[in-house]
Amino acid sequence: MMDRYMARGASAGKEDVHNAIKNIDKGLYPKAFCKILPDYGVGDPAFCSLMHADGAGTKSALAWAYWRETGDLSVWKGIAQDAIVMNTDDLLCVGSTGPIMYSSTIGRNKKLVPATVLKALIEGGEEVLAMLNDMGMEIIACGGETADLGDLVRTIVVDSTVYARMPRKAVIDNANIRPGLVIIGLAAGGGQANYETAYNSGIGSNGLTSARHELLSKAAMAAYPESKDPAMADSLAYSGPFAMRDTLPGTDMEVARAILSPTRTYAPVMVQLLREQKHQIAGAIHCSGGGQTKVLHFIDQGQLTIVKDDLFDLLPIFNQIQNVSGTTWAEMYKVYNMGHRMELYVQAEAAPEIIAISEAQGVPAKVIGHTKPYNGKRLEIAGPEGLLSWE
Repeated sequence: MMDRYMARGASAGKEDVHNAIKNIDKGLYPKAFCKILPDYGVGDPAFCSLMHADGAGTKSALAWAYWRETGDLSVWKGIAQDAIVMNTDDLLCVGSTGPIMYSSTIGRNKKLVPATVLKALIEGGEEVLAMLNDMGMEIIACGGETADLGDLVRTIVVDSTVYARMPRKAVIDNANIRPGLVIIGLAAGGGQANYETAYNSGIGSNGLTSARHELLSKAAMAAYPESKDPAMADSLAYSGPFAMRDTLPGTDMEVARAILSPTRTYAPVMVQLLREQKHQIAGAIHCSGGGQTKVLHFIDQGQLTIVKDDLFDLLPIFNQIQNVSGTTWAEMYKVYNMGHRMELYVQAEAAPEIIAISEAQGVPAKVIGHTKPYNGKRLEIAGPEGLLSWE
């Protein structure tokens, strides 16, 4: 799987990116989930500033193909949500709930992506921002850029950038993750949260290059060749057994709709936790790029092992990806969130209240592991075929 994944032009753990930035200044709190800088805008020494960028990734290529297949413009609101939530939920990991300034960037191939799609994306983004404000995040749209990039972009790219200020004393710093804590996972999907309008498959916006090519059949490539990197070998592209509108086993969803499930935001849960239980949170990790191994980027080479030995049951979409592709479990846990996309590191006595707050919003939560001493830095995951480990 690793060879296939890399051959598709994807990077499970973004090793090339991390190597490129390894000598870059890491900010005021090097182990915080987002880079945090001095308060350059105002100059208040009690405050800090954050600027963060992310996007929907290659999920938008499948949205384009599905829209072409069905005429369903509603998928674009989901793409707008992906681009926004991948930023806002990162900010939640450091304790920021606003005010947040938001800017969007859309690059399209104008010959393939008409104004109706742009309208659906922009209006969908406004609806998502309104939803987040209703959930307790203060986020303000500040415009953005839409560029026609047919020479560079095969279909469409949807990204966004956020900026916020916050008191330094409110920052959640993962440098505080230490032995003796429990890890609470907040479910990525496999159901419908109180604030969601449909079943969420849980896939989020990471690993989508692999997911669509592992699950969908050659028919998608034949019908929509623009959704594939021309440098990718045809043998690796769309090598799965499913048509886009087939039903994903274990769900009532079309396969393409399951892959396109909008990234679940944890805003309603996290806003309440940050208001009522923030003093209990030693660290927070958004299991995005790097999946369940993401935490390794935010702990020091010290005396600590992260143990994840009671994860959520495998969601149908991840079960199908592994089943049809034969992907190793080690790679699955490195690429995908595998069931929870937010994890909190807390004292054991705080766990019941935190879990109750999450489940009151319809987001299942549980203690999925713990931290313990180790002479070095280590991650252990209990997978379906036994113990997996990274150092």
